[in-house]
Amino acid sequence: MKLSTKVLLGLLAILLAAQLFQIDKENPVYNLENDLLAQVDAPGEVKTILKQACYDCHSYETKYPWYTSVAPLSWWIDEHIQDGRKHFNFSEWGNYDLKKKKHKLEELIHEVEEGEMPLNSYTWAHSEANLSEEQIEALISWTKATIEDL
Repeated sequence: MKLSTKVLLGLLAILLAAQLFQIDKENPVYNLENDLLAQVDAPGEVKTILKQACYDCHSYETKYPWYTSVAPLSWWIDEHIQDGRKHFNFSEWGNYDLKKKKHKLEELIHEVEEGEMPLNSYTWAHSEANLSEEQIEALISWTKATIEDL
């Protein structure tokens, strides 16, 4: 057997073995009343933007597509979700104090204005998360007004 065939078979064996280590795809139970959209009035367009472009990684409402069952890709995605929830979790909004709420909204504005969010790696697989200039403007305007109203 050629060396390249052995290497390919070895890599295939590793890939197959990796499938035994699946991520936890169960969303945590949480108090729906704590969710940002339950506590802060948002126009329908902004709700849609947040749900389509943010909630998968920044809430406990993550939808796990088929490819989150394929390791090691699933591990990378899970890391993004855990990191996203750590930075801003819309499902935990009601548990934030006023200072933290304002700070998180200011970060949202910065990340969207700079084109850092949503992540390119997310929008490749979720075209509905590609924000138009009008959507960006609507989200930022709403976020700024929300900061003022807090």
